[in-house]
Amino acid sequence: MINRDRLIKLTQSLIQINSENPGSSEYELAYFLKDYLKPYGIKTRIYEFEKKRSNLLISLGDKNKPTLVLTSHLDTVPAGTNWRYPAFSGTIYKGRIYGRGATDDKGNLAITVEAILNLIEEKFKLDYHLILAATADEESGSQLGLIPLLNRRIITADAALVLDSSSFDILICQKGLIHLKISIFGKKAHGAYPWLGENAIEKTVEIIKELKEYRFKFKSHPLLRPPTINIGTIQGGEKVNVVSDWCQFSIDIRFLPGMSKDLILEDIKKIIKKNTRKFKIEILAIQNPFQIDKNNPLVSYLTEALKRNKIRFQLKGSEGATVLTFFNEHGIPAIGFGVGQRNVSHASDEYIKIKDLYYGAKVLSDFLKNFCFT
Repeated sequence: MINRDRLIKLTQSLIQINSENPGSSEYELAYFLKDYLKPYGIKTRIYEFEKKRSNLLISLGDKNKPTLVLTSHLDTVPAGTNWRYPAFSGTIYKGRIYGRGATDDKGNLAITVEAILNLIEEKFKLDYHLILAATADEESGSQLGLIPLLNRRIITADAALVLDSSSFDILICQKGLIHLKISIFGKKAHGAYPWLGENAIEKTVEIIKELKEYRFKFKSHPLLRPPTINIGTIQGGEKVNVVSDWCQFSIDIRFLPGMSKDLILEDIKKIIKKNTRKFKIEILAIQNPFQIDKNNPLVSYLTEALKRNKIRFQLKGSEGATVLTFFNEHGIPAIGFGVGQRNVSHASDEYIKIKDLYYGAKVLSDFLKNFCFT
């Protein structure tokens, strides 16, 4: 049985430990959980890829059987200002627990821990190997967390469930991501004689205009919006009376499953070449899109658990990049699920509803008891 009071207190305790990223570390929170789990006979391992940037792993069941990974993250975005209640108080008001990370992602970490404690207290024997990975650095790209855990094969898995704020919906697909930094070069001259130079800023303006008018080649997706281009940053020039010989801008491209990143990059290059011969394209990041079959066991068993607990939900897609990508890159089937409202993530007065915590832990416990790889 899910222990509601214990779950509430754990969520408050997690919120009260500052793990801002940047600004703090995951060290104190990881070791708090290590001590919290010790009385239940749960052995933990902590891995750090930078001092005090801690990742906590636990495992249950037979390691010779297929492995299911549950993962949630320890870090939060910075608290910022304008809070009705102190950001690290874990204040309860009208059925909600307030604080930085309440929804993203400490409430989801709490339901995961409570679901595992429920398995242990009921002496439930799993038919698979279960790993919980509470990771560092999710809010800044996971370079000190999930990525090295997977790349170094500290974690190997046959399936994964990513716990993050999703209002009980199941995420089964995700857009891909391309981040580019584009440098345009011209020829410097006096601002009074612009015909003697080549203005890199003016060339950039024309390129950006064409990029915004670019029409992607794609088939519509039932769970995702069409692909997008966003101009994120721009810098250029040195002085008002100088013809600029440089301009630099960055773009964010989100594209659908089934689209080719290579064809997109080729088209971007064609647009730039049409306007200038002097340029440089740097690829800052690429993440492939993905989707999982809605009949995959992960989806089927989680759907059944939600229905048994009479929770309303939808199968959805993610417009933004999540750590689901990193499992996909290793050929590991993965889906997203969690409690908490997306619209309060990263906001002042972030909160999580106590009833969502309770039912989230119930659903997750139900899923873990019934899940099987066949």
